Order: sequence, then structure tokens, then C-alpha cells
Amino acid sequence: MTRVNEPGHSRPLAGQTAYDESARSPLWLFLKTETGGAAVLLAAALAAIVWSNVDPGSYAEFWHTDVSIHVGAERVALDLRGWVNSGLMTLFFFVVGLETRREFDMGELRERRRVVPLLAAGLSGMLCPVAIYLLVNAGESTVSGWGAAMSTDTAFALGMLALLGSRFPTGLRTFLLTVTVVDDFVALGVITVVYSEDVDLPALLTGLGIFAVVLLVRAADVRWGVVYWALGTAVWVALHASGVEPIVVGLAMGLLTYAYPATRGDLERASDLFRLFREQPTPEYERSVRLGIASALSPNDRLLRTYHPWSSYLIVPLFALANAGVELSGAQLARAFTSPVTLGILGGFVLGKPFGILAASWLTTRISRGRLRPPVGWGSILASGCMAGVGFTVSLLIATLALGGDRLEEAKIGILSAVAGSVVTSLVVTRLIHGLPRPRKVRALLGTAETIVDLAVPVDGGRDHVRGPADAPVTLVEYGDFECPYCGQAEPAVRQLLAEVGDLRYVWRHLPLNDVHPNAQLAAEASVAAAEQGAFWEMHDLLLEHQGALRTRDLLTYAGRLGLDVERFRHELRERTWTARVAEDVESADLSGVSGTPTFFVNGRRHRGAYDIQTLSTAVRAARERARLGP
Repeated sequence: MTRVNEPGHSRPLAGQTAYDESARSPLWLFLKTETGGAAVLLAAALAAIVWSNVDPGSYAEFWHTDVSIHVGAERVALDLRGWVNSGLMTLFFFVVGLETRREFDMGELRERRRVVPLLAAGLSGMLCPVAIYLLVNAGESTVSGWGAAMSTDTAFALGMLALLGSRFPTGLRTFLLTVTVVDDFVALGVITVVYSEDVDLPALLTGLGIFAVVLLVRAADVRWGVVYWALGTAVWVALHASGVEPIVVGLAMGLLTYAYPATRGDLERASDLFRLFREQPTPEYERSVRLGIASALSPNDRLLRTYHPWSSYLIVPLFALANAGVELSGAQLARAFTSPVTLGILGGFVLGKPFGILAASWLTTRISRGRLRPPVGWGSILASGCMAGVGFTVSLLIATLALGGDRLEEAKIGILSAVAGSVVTSLVVTRLIHGLPRPRKVRALLGTAETIVDLAVPVDGGRDHVRGPADAPVTLVEYGDFECPYCGQAEPAVRQLLAEVGDLRYVWRHLPLNDVHPNAQLAAEASVAAAEQGAFWEMHDLLLEHQGALRTRDLLTYAGRLGLDVERFRHELRERTWTARVAEDVESADLSGVSGTPTFFVNGRRHRGAYDIQTLSTAVRAARERARLGP
């Protein structure tokens, strides 16, 4: 049974039949959560500053409260700040690991050649700030704090992009997200290798041995979350006892959690199980339904949806509350802004980040002779570099490990100042880019890299059902089902788009969802039969206008209304002449990972999100601008 929007409710056109894994893409949900979390993070940081200045004694006393956990003879003791920094932040890095794995399995990085420019940008965006910090602190005892100058705060950076997002291409979000994921990954390695205490070898070997068990359990495809929780906790305790920073456990566990799109076959099996449960609502069938639904969705997707909100709205803000507190006075600020620690961190983030990211992107393009290009233009790259200059969460974490006393307070001021400085530089760069003449602005924003093609079977004008000019620079492909209510909702937007955008080619491909729409298959075959008599689009329009009347007698009525040879039409429906033709479209949908309707592709790239006229128009116009730039 499909979900139908209730009358009187205003909702964006983003629904699909129950076959689709989500009305919104995982990346959209991730960005939405990070953006909202940025506001909570900022509020927590401000609260920490106010608390530490109003009552510095209680702030320090509260976060130094000792808390210990005893299990038999074993004991883990940390203060509250330590539990936040080493305990809860393990979950933060678990989310980072999940997102990294998803990008490799399903995102921009699934084409491995695209990893090189993004990896280069991420690494250079860390090395340049570190170089600036080391230059400013050369010969000083504070040189050990270099790690505090390198890592971007994902929540703050994406929150800033949300404020300016309508002025940049959607590819910039993926670029910035990937760069910050590389950032977090390398920063965690630095924490583990450089800023861990003296290592206890037996405890470390114990932790590695338990992690080997995790790998064996993962290889056996065990899906009981409690097993991974127990083993992960054991590894964490062992690494803590060894002196190695245990938050690395979170990243490792996240990277082991694979991601994949829901397949049509898995969703059909889940639908069949639910039908059995509907007929016989027994505990056994209830369990089968739950397991069937769980197996249709990837563990990565389910865990990311579960833990990412907790990470964004609780763990990271709590970390800010525990670590961002710094006493601000005239004397303190005057001392800080003459301190090499503050100046090194500030210069590293505000100057080093954008320079490093832009320089690496340029060098990668030049060295590869254009074969490896970033997915956006130089203007977008420079803007993302400025936004990446917001270093907060991981920078504070490293600062607390590397520095102490007045030096730590100076580092905190440098980190907070870098947030403000990056906001200013991002706004200035954005204004400059959008002040360029239109052709140069478009190239600066979009670049000339080829986009990933998600559509497995290219459009064939001699075979596909095509509406619009054959030489149009943009092709919009829709996989649809004539009985799907969401396809009916999308149709007015598509018609308006075709009317407003003259150089657009529109293609309809069949994906009848037979287990939820009993008349969809016959309606698809009827449209092909009409196409053989030169009336596909007329039949297409009638079928979508009368989605509740798609039985055989209704289809024959429509054929007569269109002036078709009704006897020929009837014979082809009765003999199922065009079943194989519809099956070809279904097979192409499976190859492209399509499991729900409607699903749109714009110039071969899958369209994520809503399909109202404004969203579709934005996607089509962006594709047209990119097509005009050429390779």
C-alpha cells in the first residue's frame, strides 16, 4: 500500500512508493543534521565562555569531577571532561567513520579516481596550516601544539555553507564534506600516534587481538548490534589502559560498516513478508517482517540515522561546553594576540586552509593534465577553503592534549578567533565571486570536471520514449509507474518545466511496481502499444490523469478516444506483446540502482530530493550551465 499525502497538508513533492529507501537522500539528511547541529554547537560554545567568565571556579570544578566505573577488579577512572573527550567523542568519530564508508560505497568516492583530488585537497588543507603554525612557533616550547591548527569542524563548516548554499552548486557540499572527512580521519591518526601517552604494549596487543575478533565477526556477516557494542567497548577499554587515545575505535568500527542502496528485490521480499503478516499477524511473522526490512537497508544507513543526531545535537555540543570555556579579559586578550600559539592557529586556519585546498586542487589538475579535476570550479574551491578554516571540535581536543595552562587558554582564543575570521573571509570571497561577469562566474562556480553518471543505460532516441528536441543540452529521465500517486504529483511539474525550458529532452522509462500497484504493468504495456501507433505521449498523459482507472476496459476506452486501432491494441494487450519491452526498462532501472518511483536523472546524474518545479528547475538549469562549459 502506498503512502498518499493527506488533503490539506502542504508538503514538498519528495515522496516515493514504499520501495524507496527514503524520501530524502542520505546525504541530504546528513547535511540537514550537521547544519542544525552547528547552531546547537555555537550555543554550547557561547554558554561555556559565559560560564567560565561568570564563575570560573565552578566551571573548572565541575568538569574535573572524577567518575569511575568498576567491573569486578577492573576500573576505568576519568574526570567528566575526560569521559566526554575520550568516551563520547568515540561515538562522534564512529559517525565520521560511517560517513566515510558511505562516501566510498555510494557517494562521490565510489569512482576511485575522484579520491585523488579530494584527498590531496584535504591533506594540503591540513599541512599548510601546520606549516604556518610551526613557522610562527619556531624555537618555542609551544611547537608541540601544531596539531591544534589543522582540523576543520564539519558541523560549523556545513552550517556556514547552509547560509550561503543557494549561491553555490550542490557539488560544493560533497566537496567540502569529503575534505572535512579526510581532515577528521588524518587528525585522529595524529591524535593516536603523536598525542597518546606512553604505550603499555601488553594492553595494546590485547586491544588489537579483540579488534581482530571484530574483523572475524564482520567477515561472518553477523548483524547483532550487541556483539559489536560489546567487542568495541572491550577494545576501547584495552586501548585506554594502553595509553593510546581510544577514540580511534569509533572510526575503525564506522569504517567497517558497509553501505549499499536498497534493491528492488529486497524490497519486494519485505513487501511479501508484510503481506503474510497482514494475513496471519503472529509473533513469528512479525519477527520475519522486522528482519526482512532490516536486511533491505544497509547497516550504515540505519546506524547513521540513529547516531548522527545524537552526535550533532548532544555529543559535540557537550564537548564544546566542556572545552570551550576560556576566561576573557583585556589583559588575557592582549597577551593572546601577541602569543605565537594564538597567531599560529589563527593564521593557519584563516590563511593556510584556503591556500592549501586551492593550491592542491590546482596542482592535481596540472600534474594530471586535466584528467583529475575537483568536482567544482576554482571559486567554489576557494570558498570551501575559507569555510574549512572553521576549526573547533577536533582542534580543541588536540589543544587539550598538547597544551596546558596559559598556553591552552591562548590556543582556545586562537580557535575561537579563527571561527570569526573564517566567517568574514567566506562572506568576502562569496561576494567577489558573485560580482564576476556571468560566464566567468559560472565557470568559477561549476568548473569543467565530468560528473558521475548514475544512469547505467544511456538514452537511445530510437528506442526510448522521448519528448523535446533531440539535441537538447539537458536530458531529464524519469523512471515512473502509471499507478504511482507520486508520479501523478510530479507530472504537472514536469510539464511546466518542459514549457519553461525549451532546450530540454524528457524521457519516460517504465518501472511498474507490481506488488503494490496491480494495474501498473498492464498500463505500461498499453502505453507501448499506443507508441507503436504513434500515440505514446497522448496515452501517457491520459494514464497519469486517470490513475484510478487502469483496468483493461479503461485502457480500451482510452485507445478509442485517441483514435487508435482498438482491435490491434486489444490483441497486443491480450497476448502480452510488449511485456519484454517493459522488462527492458525495469532491467535498466535495476542496473541504475532505482527501487522507487518517481526517480529522476538529470544528464545521467541521479536527482536527489524533491521534484517540485523549483527544485527540478534548479537542477536542470545547473546541468545546462555545466553542459555549456564543455569538458
